[in-house]
Parts: sequence; structure tokens; C-alpha cells
Amino acid sequence: MKATQALGKKVTRLRLTTKQTNKGYYKGTGTGSTGAHTKHGGYKIDYAKVRTYVVPANLKDSKLTPFVTEKIKVVRGRFEGDPKGAFSGEAYLEKWKSENGED
Repeated sequence: MKATQALGKKVTRLRLTTKQTNKGYYKGTGTGSTGAHTKHGGYKIDYAKVRTYVVPANLKDSKLTPFVTEKIKVVRGRFEGDPKGAFSGEAYLEKWKSENGED
């Protein structure tokens, strides 16, 4: 049985995955290295390879706006009566049970 021509063309356009190749193929993320490994097991960063982003000089006068408004008030949790505060596992479980029901 032979695949149709249209199906064969679709397969050639798909991205290459690690399951389609022999061993030793590592896809990675395409970012490249930022330095080199030393012979003692460390890592030396080469700052010529590190990406740097330059902020525009007239950013305050720009018409660009952030994705999230700066007018949102920060809401902090209140944990009265709990000596551990937000780090208490009991407070987390109580909140989870009140929102999701007992499981």
C-alpha cells in the first residue's frame, strides 16, 4: 500500500522530532551557548555571547503601554490567629477545601 501524494507532501513539511532520527540527535531550543565549560567542572560565561536588551531613551514619552495596568492594588492574604502565617500547611489545606470541596 502506498501513501497518496498529498499525504506524502504533508509529512515532509512536519518538524523533525527526536523520535524520527537515530540516537545522538538532540533538538535543543536553538538558543546557543553563553560560555564554555572549564576542565574543573565549572562554567565560564563569555559576556560577548550573552544577549543584552537596550531600553529606549524616550521610554517615558512612548505611546506603548504595559500589558498589565499599574493601577491594580496588591492584595495580601490575612492569616489572623495562625502563628506561621502564609507558610502554614493547615491554612493552605483549609483554603483548598473551601474552594474545591473535600476530596
